[in-house]
Parts: sequence; C-alpha cells; structure tokens
Amino acid sequence: MTTSAAAPTGSEGAITRGGTVTDRLVEANERYAAAFTDPGMDARPVLHVAVVACMDARLDLHAALGLDLGDCHTIRNAGGVVTDDVIRSLTISQRALGTRSVVLIHHTGCGLESLTEEFRHELEMEVGQRPAWAVESFRDVDQDVRQSMQRVRTSPFLLHTDDVRGFVFDVRDGLLREIDPS
Repeated sequence: MTTSAAAPTGSEGAITRGGTVTDRLVEANERYAAAFTDPGMDARPVLHVAVVACMDARLDLHAALGLDLGDCHTIRNAGGVVTDDVIRSLTISQRALGTRSVVLIHHTGCGLESLTEEFRHELEMEVGQRPAWAVESFRDVDQDVRQSMQRVRTSPFLLHTDDVRGFVFDVRDGLLREIDPS
C-alpha cells in the first residue's frame, strides 16, 4: 500500500498518476491556494446558525441551503446524530462564536438505517476492545430527527434552544422536509 508520504513523484516533485487520493486532494489544495484571497472573515458565522448534518457524501449542504463561505458552522457525523461531541461543538458555536439557531438535517437512505448496535459487538470481537461510542442506528428517520431536536433543546450547556428545527433531506430530489418536533 502506498501512503501519501511515500507516493512516487515525477519531475519537479509532481505526484504521478499512481498517487493516492490524499495526494490528489493536496494537489487540488495547491491550485486553490494559488488563487486564494483572504476573505477577511472571522470565525463567527454571518447568519448566526449552526447546521448539524450527516456526513453522507451526497449532501452538498452549502449548495442545498444556498449558503456561502462564512454563513454557518457545519457539524457533520454519521447520521447527523446529536452526540456529546455535537453538543460540545454547538456549545462552543453558541457561547464563544455567537450562533443562535440550530438546523438539523438527516436524510433518506442513510447507512445508519441498516446498522445495529451489533456493529459494536463485531468490532469488539475483531479488535479486542468495545468502542466507547454508540452506533446510534435507527429505523425511523423522522423519529431520529425528533430525538436529535430534543437532545439539543434539553441540553443545559446550550444558551439558545428556541430556534431548533429538524429536516429530512431527500437524496433523490434534493428537497428538505421539515419534521414536526412533537
């Protein structure tokens, strides 16, 4: 296996076609940086909103929500689940960086719908250590959004819990469907 550190190089240090995906990403960053101009922003989102969403590669959140660079904080994980680490990020986003609204986005066809907590047991059998984290799998995406909204609304660490809304993104047509929290 070729790591990015040991990728073969051609003339002038350029990565050859045999490079890794990471090598290609680094090359893309070099092209990006060559044309980059400091936008003069700070870390506070212009729209004072944090978006929590699934890490699924089919979700282009900025395009789907009409967002520009600097508009929001984006927090992503498997399933868009509100975990302790998401609460940590939201707390910093609100208390230190001024966000006031939280948008939660799950989606149709999520991989967590096909996993179970048995996944943790299988990992334990394979590596000899049980993961400290829960898989957070689910069968009903709407109910999972409701649960995530409830976790945000009841967190004692968050200052702003009155503007928390949850949605399901349909990966077939790109539309958001709002979920009633009750």
